[in-house]
Amino acid sequence: MPPALSSPPQAPSRCLRPLPLSTLTAGLIALTLPTQTWAQDIARPLPDEPASAMPPAPPPASGDEIPIAFAADKVEYAQNSEEVTAIGNVVLRRDDQSVRADTVNWNQETGQIVASGNVRLVDENGNQLFTDRVELTDELKTGAMEHLLIAMRQGGRLAAAQGRRIDNGNVILTSAAYTGCAVEDAEGCPKEPSWRVTAREVVYDDTAGRITFRGARLEVFNLIQLPLPGLRISTEGGSVSGLLVPDIRSSPSNGLEVAGSYYWQIAKNRDLTATAHIFTEAAPMISGQYRALTEKGAYQITGYATASSRIPIAGGATGSESDFRGYIFANGKLQFDPIWSLTASIRRATDRTFLRRYDISRDDRLRSMIEVERIDRDSYLSISGWSTQTMRRGVSQGQIPVAFPLIDYRHRFADPLLGGTIETQLNTLALTRADGQDTQRAFARTQWSLRRLTEWGQEVTVTGLLRGDVYHSSDNELTTVDLYRGEEGWQGRGIATAAVDVRWPLVGTIFGGTQVLTPRVQLVATPDTPNLEIPNEDARAVDLEDSNLFALNRFPGYDRVEDGVRFTYGVDWQFERPRWRVKANVGQSIRLSNQDSILPDGTGLSNKVSDIVGRTEVRYRDFVSVTHRYRVDKDSFAVRRNEIDATVGSIRTYIEAGYTRLNRDISPNLGDLRDREEVRLAGRAGFADYWSVFGSAVVNLTRIQDDPIYGSDGFQPLRTRIGAAYEDDCIELSLTWRRDYQATGDARRGNSFQIHFALKNLGFR
Repeated sequence: MPPALSSPPQAPSRCLRPLPLSTLTAGLIALTLPTQTWAQDIARPLPDEPASAMPPAPPPASGDEIPIAFAADKVEYAQNSEEVTAIGNVVLRRDDQSVRADTVNWNQETGQIVASGNVRLVDENGNQLFTDRVELTDELKTGAMEHLLIAMRQGGRLAAAQGRRIDNGNVILTSAAYTGCAVEDAEGCPKEPSWRVTAREVVYDDTAGRITFRGARLEVFNLIQLPLPGLRISTEGGSVSGLLVPDIRSSPSNGLEVAGSYYWQIAKNRDLTATAHIFTEAAPMISGQYRALTEKGAYQITGYATASSRIPIAGGATGSESDFRGYIFANGKLQFDPIWSLTASIRRATDRTFLRRYDISRDDRLRSMIEVERIDRDSYLSISGWSTQTMRRGVSQGQIPVAFPLIDYRHRFADPLLGGTIETQLNTLALTRADGQDTQRAFARTQWSLRRLTEWGQEVTVTGLLRGDVYHSSDNELTTVDLYRGEEGWQGRGIATAAVDVRWPLVGTIFGGTQVLTPRVQLVATPDTPNLEIPNEDARAVDLEDSNLFALNRFPGYDRVEDGVRFTYGVDWQFERPRWRVKANVGQSIRLSNQDSILPDGTGLSNKVSDIVGRTEVRYRDFVSVTHRYRVDKDSFAVRRNEIDATVGSIRTYIEAGYTRLNRDISPNLGDLRDREEVRLAGRAGFADYWSVFGSAVVNLTRIQDDPIYGSDGFQPLRTRIGAAYEDDCIELSLTWRRDYQATGDARRGNSFQIHFALKNLGFR
């Protein structure tokens, strides 16, 4: 057993506490394990102060030699030899390297330097070496050492009984131990590291910045020992190649799963992770992730592949089919110069249940896109394309459009005549479906805005807008909702909108804080506009909300325009005092014209007087956050939209709750505007410094009369999750149970279990 570098100092009285029974038990168990007690070496306290009496920089080097400067309390010269002995607070300096010791003996004839007594060596990378005695070359390179501790700049610690430098410059350490954990708690008291790696021999290559372990074993909580063959870490804190800790989980679809990964650092800017997934009730699967960082940007490619049986969920087929199955996800962004960039993303799966069965993603659609952008101070250009793969049951992929090209150009400049700002826009879009309606669109828009402040403090904004549209569509009869079809062939329209918006902020004090009460009114006028002749592709999910109450067009896209004359009024209120912040708004609009509305019943906008909408946010420090969004029927005062999201607690202990109730009573044929009711709960409770329990649940409360298509019975749990976790500065350990209540194809309902174990600061990813 290697001797300790030095005995740890007596712990302060605040650090002395009685040992709990569990700790005593763990200690007795640890004594029975075949391990060497190196923890005192790793946990040695380090001085915080810099080396004192640092000498000035040495004079400029002559030739290839770099001189060494030193300072000491006393220097002795031997009369009959070439030895110089420096005594007391000795500091040697060469470039970015320094050595501090109680005594340094320098043989000028051989060039050997021997430092002894509280030796502290700092190399050019900021790593520190502490030892009792060390032999140095005239370049301050270490030779033989005893009872040493290396404190790396990135936080890791390496202790060893002995060390020696071999001919190639590497340092061989024997009976070594390494940890990346903290050895002191927040109060500065000694703390046993959660894990450490012990090794028979360690090769320290300071030139390559690598540490290689031979005969390495991982000790976790002084109880668990695992072999780590071929372990290497970086002294610079970067990643190195190696095996990762396996993940273990159990699911009703695949049985027990063990996923083992190998991480390969191809270069400092590129890496690859390959994973093998072994299942007890499914064929094996492989996955990989490649990441790269270039001078222009970054990108990554992730892929999964297997050959397994699947159950189709569309087309009326029965039974299982064995076939190749997989998923690819790639994304990245390249910045060619300050104004030009390219962004791309690809997400494709071989079938609709693959992602859910293997618990990769629960998205109901996969979107792929590519976009070229040019952005400067006054203009914006985007050329993009979009493609979506649906994962939803009962939705035909042939009805999902491909959007290409989508070109959008905008330019903003100051109005030289009336003042204000002018923005012009050119936009074109082509939508193509394999089994549905095709639509092409182009429009040009000019918008002028002028903002002024009156003497009484009112903020007045005047807006004028002109737009011309050209549409072409075909196969319109394949769109099942008449309201979205439009007329086949070429269609055109002109749009003109004028608006006046007045805000009057009133500032004052109340309840020991500051409040801002802002009444707001708006008048918007748009002449009759042909809407139903135009296909509706991007303005379907219309709904009155606090976010679009004062919008010039309450439809979300370009294909529908809200015409007529309307008057909108509302009030914003904001209150702030130390630790508190409250924001609220409420409003309503009145349509002054008599033409029929194209807005569907139930959206809150179809009648002359709209429903009442509002939003309230309450925040207390970082402990309480509550947001409430609502829409109230103007006639019956029934709550048509009720959304509550609340978070209470700290980072370690908190509870999140969410409730959504949409009671709009819209026709089931409008699938974009279905009613629903849902509750969401999640929480975490931390205890005993590093332990926590957590859980979450999603429950569908939608009744059959609200949405007969979905088929909910009024109380339908979708997912629940419960788990426990341990996490400190260098280790993660968790056990999670999850239950899925819905089955789709070969993605079965049932219980899933997952064990997650990860070591931090070990050099892998």
